[in-house]
Amino acid sequence: MTGLSSLLIVVGLFFLGGVYSFVKQKMPASLIVLVSIGAATCLVAGVMRLAVWN
Repeated sequence: MTGLSSLLIVVGLFFLGGVYSFVKQKMPASLIVLVSIGAATCLVAGVMRLAVWN
């Protein structure tokens, strides 16, 4: 596991926590969708950079 892949996974999990918090605070749905897309993008990029796919 490289540093960049672990960083992307951590940032994605941080964004998922933000999504959970925003849902509980009843923030606008567009903001929740935007942060969800960012979280999914970070998590997918981090997982795809892992060396297990080679």
